[in-house]
Amino acid sequence: MAVNTQPWFVEHMNLWAVDPVAAHDWDATPVGGNGVVPTLLLTTTGAKSGELRSLPLLYQPCGEGFVVVGSRGGSSRHPGWYLNLLHNPSCSGVAGRLNFGLRARTLIGEERARYWNLMTRFWPAYLDYQARTKRELPVVKLMIESATLR
Repeated sequence: MAVNTQPWFVEHMNLWAVDPVAAHDWDATPVGGNGVVPTLLLTTTGAKSGELRSLPLLYQPCGEGFVVVGSRGGSSRHPGWYLNLLHNPSCSGVAGRLNFGLRARTLIGEERARYWNLMTRFWPAYLDYQARTKRELPVVKLMIESATLR
């Protein structure tokens, strides 16, 4: 699996290691965002390797957990974290001072449309990413199964 070595990504991952509260409220300006946005540190199990893989994702809360989009910047391929979740939907996440046990579910139909609209209002670049690819960008609900304070 390729490792993202872009400076903004490395800096964000390093911040997660030392200050997850600050990392949660991420300044997305370096990647064209409009200031501070919430990010979730998602950890999945590698479908092939079985190793734990973590990365920050933009999210929006929903009643049962969090919603994320598998955009990979509009690439023709799904992101590795999404493929991992298809293989094993059990995952975990960190949002600020909270750790979560999560279960992923890809949204379809009207439910997908509703959350896609939420996510594109939150991060309009998802519309550009969708325009770059023929694949439908997956919208994933990460349902909370457990939560603990860090």
